[in-house]
Amino acid sequence: MIRTRSALRRSCTVVVVLLAGATLAACGSGTPHQGSAAVVGGERISIAAVESRVTGLRDAVAAESGGQRSTERAGLVRRTVAELVLNQVVDRALADRNLTVTDGEIADAREAEAEMLGGMAELQRELLFKQSVAAGDVDAFYRQQLGIRKLAAAAGKDARTSEGDAVVRAALTDAGAKLKIDVNPRYGHWDVQQIGLANTVSDWIKQPAATA
Repeated sequence: MIRTRSALRRSCTVVVVLLAGATLAACGSGTPHQGSAAVVGGERISIAAVESRVTGLRDAVAAESGGQRSTERAGLVRRTVAELVLNQVVDRALADRNLTVTDGEIADAREAEAEMLGGMAELQRELLFKQSVAAGDVDAFYRQQLGIRKLAAAAGKDARTSEGDAVVRAALTDAGAKLKIDVNPRYGHWDVQQIGLANTVSDWIKQPAATA
């Protein structure tokens, strides 16, 4: 499965203001994107949405683990940002090819896998611990994965093969470039070629130059 990471290089100076956790100000279009985890094709993915999804995931893990919450934090937040960005990249790649994933297809895939695993509860547990997908995000997970399969199938390939993987990667690379993805540097930057988040090259906040 293809997983991701993130962002477009800036050509102007960005001033970041730390306030109740942090905000991002992007100046590419002269419009501030305060409170954004990422801006994808002009649409914001808010830090609040990321934090809400992470909290829901950690709560779900705690509920399945007798109240013991996972201590992992930074990696989970980063992965959440990457997944939310990737969802939009997949959607753009599908739209460019006049392809769609219907709610019915999502339901069919979900129910088929639930039956194989012995029920919906088992499927949700499997996705939670193996894919870091909470119950409320199951449909989004299937939408992304079915979309990836359709991108390969449109070229007569199977996404599980190396040839199919190459087709999908090419489609997602093209879509990512068109979307002009801008990620808050606290999470890294979107690497269009790798289709995922990479460590940011420059510091988020510049340190003052040392005096002689």
